Amino acid sequence: MQDGHSGGVFAGLAPARRRLIIGALAALAVLAVAVPVTLAVANRPPPAADQNRVGPVLLVPGYGGSTDSLRSLAARLVAAGRDATIVSLPGDGTGDLVAAADALGDQALAALDRTGAPSVDVVGYSAGGVTARLWAADGGAALARRIITLGSPNHGTTVADLANSVLPDPCPAACRELATDSDLLRRLNAGGETPDGPTWVSIWTTQDETVTPPDSSHLDGALNLTAQSVCPDARVGHGDLPTAPLVQQMVLTELGAGQPVPLDATDCTALSS
Repeated sequence: MQDGHSGGVFAGLAPARRRLIIGALAALAVLAVAVPVTLAVANRPPPAADQNRVGPVLLVPGYGGSTDSLRSLAARLVAAGRDATIVSLPGDGTGDLVAAADALGDQALAALDRTGAPSVDVVGYSAGGVTARLWAADGGAALARRIITLGSPNHGTTVADLANSVLPDPCPAACRELATDSDLLRRLNAGGETPDGPTWVSIWTTQDETVTPPDSSHLDGALNLTAQSVCPDARVGHGDLPTAPLVQQMVLTELGAGQPVPLDATDCTALSS
């Protein structure tokens, strides 16, 4: 190509070298345009999962990591035809919740590889719900269809506040992270409580004695349900949430194909039978 620049800065160069430099400059110009486009694509939210196609269910234990409380819920899911796995947390389940989220991520990938499903459903009980949210915020949202937090201290619990103030040394990492003023929860809740990709449901009980106040379980952007909003006379404590037949049926209903179901008192009889 002949232009006014050929006699300027490139005048003393051999034609082959001149073509090489002009080609390199053209490539840099293309790269300068391509990089912002690539970053824009990378920052896009994950595509919404197909709500009508259910996959394996991962059940995330609460503080302490005990899987016993989730066994009957897992059995109920299997009896309903779902693939259900209780997640094993590192250590004794009282360590850093970020490490627990990493373990959930590994087991979610294993479940997808094993089943060939395009997405997973996650039910996080108590602190397990915070673990599920951490995983979702760190990229797991792209792998999930639905995430249910079950009696989770999404905004902390004053029980952890008390433990941290009275006995700070024995209060392990997860205990400190579940305090109402913890840095972890502040960061987690600051950027939007329910990342795009999956649909979200939060189920809890107004009679919770461990997550205090109980409405700490409320999750912006989720379908929020209490056991008492469905059955006003329900007596359900924090430890009853994974095993109470009413709550189990609520969980199974919300894990079904389609969008989350806005349950109310008219559903009490059907869900309690």
